Amino acid sequence: MPRGLLVRGLAVIGLLLTLPATQSAHDIPGDVTVQAFVKPEGQRLRLLVRVPLEALSDMAFPTYGPGYLDFERARERDEFTDAAMVWMGQEVRIFENGEPLTEPAIAAIRISLPSNRSFETWEEALAHVQGPLLPADTQIVWQQAMLDVLFDYDIQSDRSEFSIRPSFERMGLRVVTVMRFLPPGGAERAFELRGDPGVVVLDPRWHQAAFRFVAMGFEHILDGTDHLLFLACLVIPFRKFKPLAIIVTAFTVAHSVTLIASAYDLAPDALWFPPLVETLIAMSIVYMAIENILGANVQRRWTITFLFGLVHGFGFSFALRETLQFAGSHLLTSLLSFNIGVELGQLLVLAVLVPALHLMFRHVVAEKVGTILLSTLVAHTSWHWMTERWGVLTQFPITWEAFSRAMFTGAMGWMVLLLLMAGALWAGAKAIQSPPPREAAAD
Repeated sequence: MPRGLLVRGLAVIGLLLTLPATQSAHDIPGDVTVQAFVKPEGQRLRLLVRVPLEALSDMAFPTYGPGYLDFERARERDEFTDAAMVWMGQEVRIFENGEPLTEPAIAAIRISLPSNRSFETWEEALAHVQGPLLPADTQIVWQQAMLDVLFDYDIQSDRSEFSIRPSFERMGLRVVTVMRFLPPGGAERAFELRGDPGVVVLDPRWHQAAFRFVAMGFEHILDGTDHLLFLACLVIPFRKFKPLAIIVTAFTVAHSVTLIASAYDLAPDALWFPPLVETLIAMSIVYMAIENILGANVQRRWTITFLFGLVHGFGFSFALRETLQFAGSHLLTSLLSFNIGVELGQLLVLAVLVPALHLMFRHVVAEKVGTILLSTLVAHTSWHWMTERWGVLTQFPITWEAFSRAMFTGAMGWMVLLLLMAGALWAGAKAIQSPPPREAAAD
């Protein structure tokens, strides 16, 4: 190697070794929690955000020693400000009456220690971010630092309708945005948004909440395989309008009762309750499929459907639990709208399933054989679900004392007991009477 080339190479290496340390590019973190407040006041809207510094994955902050942040150099270069604008100011979209707001101004910015708990309330968080900065000689590893930023947006009125698209999903593989909206003169609204939630109306009108929950209910019934199989079991032996109307109405009334009760916190909150409900849902499908094989009649079917509908209502409530935050002050309207969406989905399923079964039993297989074959397939699938869910349920140490205390105390317990007793009395009265004639299948 020529001597001149060797000298130049050593000089480059020496220069690199003498350069100040700077944080290199790093991987996207797995779990990231973003905290935010949104508060309109007068003719400005204030957005106060806290994010982990390591979530700003393509930003390089100056460091020294074993990775401590170099505050002086970062502040001289406005690197924290640049990072805040790139990752939040330019990404978060806020709308006033449907129109996007212009790019915000940064009113305050600071680095915080991970032990700081000021974001528990708006007042504490605002005082903290506007307070004195950390001393320049503070030793904090950059991966542990938090970036707090206060943005100000110009608005026309704090009484306008506001919506937001957070767009924090790029900060990690799994991002949760805990956001609180503080409307003037109104109650604080809390949101827990996962990933990219799209545009979120912060204080929805009743018709906005209703439309959103109708869509949710419609999508939920079409995505819920277990609910679809249960519905199929109801339809297979009864395809005339009158028996279907009685059975589906019983299911609708029952699941509406427990769904609304759960939304108002009347359901048990024990950890074992969701797996218990999921196990019972699978069990209800197994029962219905077996009854189809052995023979079913309308009088017994709608009673059993009502009782199982109570269980399915709890299942709907689990799916609805995280989305009630989008109801605003219209909880009951949203619940009824969700039910409407579920019923629309059920009607769509019936509109497809009933003609398909007619064609199948007329041209492919005899009705009795077809009913047994389809019900056997459903029973086989739901039996596997039941055993899997039972395995999950048995992992919880449930005592009779804990079970009875959770299930049979309070308003929910009395309501369920009354419904069960009413169903049992009705079934007993029917049993004493002469057995009703078997409902003939349609054709």
